[in-house]
Amino acid sequence: MKRHLVTTIAGAAALALLTACGGGSSGQAAADGPQTIKVALWNYATTPEFKAIIDGFQQANPQIKVEPVDILADDYQTKLTTMLAGGDTTDVLTMKNVIDYARFGTRGQLLPMTDQAKALDPAKYSGLKAYELEGKYFALPYRQDFWVLYYNKTLLKQAGVPESKLQNLTWADYATLAKSLTKGDGQSKVYGTYQHTWRSVVQATAAAQTGGNLLGGDYGFFKDQYAMTLDLQKSGALLPWATAKSQKVTYNTMFSTGKAALMPMGTWYAATLLADTKSGKTKVDWGMAPLPQRTADGKTTTFGSPTAFAVNKNSKHADAAKKFVEWASSEAGATAVAKAGVTPSLQTQPILDTYFGLPGVPGDALAKKAFKPDDVVLEMPVGDKSSDVDQILTEEHELVMTGQKSLDDGLAEMSKRVKNEVG
Repeated sequence: MKRHLVTTIAGAAALALLTACGGGSSGQAAADGPQTIKVALWNYATTPEFKAIIDGFQQANPQIKVEPVDILADDYQTKLTTMLAGGDTTDVLTMKNVIDYARFGTRGQLLPMTDQAKALDPAKYSGLKAYELEGKYFALPYRQDFWVLYYNKTLLKQAGVPESKLQNLTWADYATLAKSLTKGDGQSKVYGTYQHTWRSVVQATAAAQTGGNLLGGDYGFFKDQYAMTLDLQKSGALLPWATAKSQKVTYNTMFSTGKAALMPMGTWYAATLLADTKSGKTKVDWGMAPLPQRTADGKTTTFGSPTAFAVNKNSKHADAAKKFVEWASSEAGATAVAKAGVTPSLQTQPILDTYFGLPGVPGDALAKKAFKPDDVVLEMPVGDKSSDVDQILTEEHELVMTGQKSLDDGLAEMSKRVKNEVG
């Protein structure tokens, strides 16, 4: 889920020029109209919670106008890094992942939000602790995604598989079920499951459910998860990684067109399914179950990542920007996010009721159990080594999944490179 594109100097400069306008002292509205703050975000038209938050905030704060600075998702981290390095004054910055957040926070590029963060109840705010940097906070989460198992109800029914079979599913059960659901060949083939090309599908799952340390340099705990995935690929129950990568297959296409019966994926995908169903782009009858586990003990451990808003240290409207960040993480903001079909960081029962009350959201006991995991482990630990380790693990993941390295050789190389190149 980490995607990087190279940004040209000219493009970065143009973006900085576009986003740097605006003025006035912190917290003071212009005399001739409402104050305007700018919010850096990505794919505004297709990311529903952004519009929901902005519209809700402006309705609650008519004296403040919010202007989105829309950046392509694949380009976001690179452009945001360039903007901050160049002294850009865009007021609010969306923290797409905690790795980049840690880098910006430790560099002093974000304004402190420690008092605001400590006023929140960590028991109710999933992902809040991920933003603590040596006792300080520089962002507040508004969204918390974690991984569940999506399934095609029609394909299960056709195969005579009751949905109850997905309760307390182990990975061994999942693999057996995926093989049994695979049918056809060529263009008409339906795969039992689809696992996207991201390394996290294998590695973060293994780390979360074994207690393994992704930054530790010893990756033996990946082995079982890789072995299962490679076996599914070899059996034909899983689209080959190389095919998915080279043909730029999207997970939405695989699932929404009925090409895969099962699919581990983040909770954010539900919003896409809801929107595509409403617009008529898909007719898939879908459900959600807890992510499969290593053992069927009734407890669910999954992984995920929060998303947050932060205030640029160079903001010219810091007070208004902080007000926006606080509102997004509040109950009102969380309700707006839930109504957009996205899981908010604040997860009280009324907010969960709002989410499950949306037309099209599966409201059965299995889906509700999926939304209440016992433990959500951070997808990638926050630290000064995180970005470098992420790059190495991504590169070696590709070599293992394409068969260019054996599983044992790949795991050994991951360990060797992390220890030698990162330390």
